[in-house]
Amino acid sequence: EVQLVESGGGLVQTGGSLRLSCAASGFTFDDYAIGWFRQAPGKEREGVSCISGKDGSTYYTDSVKGRFTISVDNAKNTTYLQTNSLKPDDTAVYFCAADPLSDYGRGFYRPQAYLFWSDKYLEVWGQGTLVTVSS
Repeated sequence: EVQLVESGGGLVQTGGSLRLSCAASGFTFDDYAIGWFRQAPGKEREGVSCISGKDGSTYYTDSVKGRFTISVDNAKNTTYLQTNSLKPDDTAVYFCAADPLSDYGRGFYRPQAYLFWSDKYLEVWGQGTLVTVSS
């Protein structure tokens, strides 16, 4: 069974950090784009970050640049989102998702990252983990 399972969410004060994990089963990240999304209460889901499992290229939405870092451990088939300098606006349910790189043509660059974040037909989704940042 193809599956993603997130963990690592919790309650943290403003300025704090959390490391979110997303473990894959049933497939490997080598040929996938993997990303993180978040959905705050009353808001639409938005793409936060993504990474090519093939070459490690990373992309971030402007609101998290310099504060969040996405990474992949192919040996553990796990992706991580290190979140630093957290703000109350970062409060949301965080989801990871994956989609075959073959869906994006010959390369995974920033235009392809935006396509990934449009999340229209991503192949695999996790169930989400809640991050709450208190002021």
